[in-house]
Amino acid sequence: MSTSYWDLEIYTSALQLFYKVHPLTLRLPKYEMYELGSQLRRSSDSITTNIVEGYGRKRYKADFLKFLVYAHASSDETISHLEKLNFLYPGIMSGNEILKKDYEKLGAKILSFIRYVESSWKT
Repeated sequence: MSTSYWDLEIYTSALQLFYKVHPLTLRLPKYEMYELGSQLRRSSDSITTNIVEGYGRKRYKADFLKFLVYAHASSDETISHLEKLNFLYPGIMSGNEILKKDYEKLGAKILSFIRYVESSWKT
């Protein structure tokens, strides 16, 4: 069993992706930086935040699972925002397709971890 959320690959992967997404959104036009750019930053950050909060409640398996599901949903939301921004601002959002694939991989890892917690996590 891990001793910290830092030991979770899903957390470190999500954090590294957040560090890539955040500066990318700051290159958007000013009005979009505060609209769709803000939504992308928040959904990306929400993945890590939900993993941390869930881990803090790991004593209660159902709570941990709930926050992992939230993290997965935020990953899907992030992919949706990346798709929209890539369509609207293809020149600004270069590298977006790689990020989208990385978030798809992260979502799959989160789902695998959810299955692991459901079947094997001791409370």
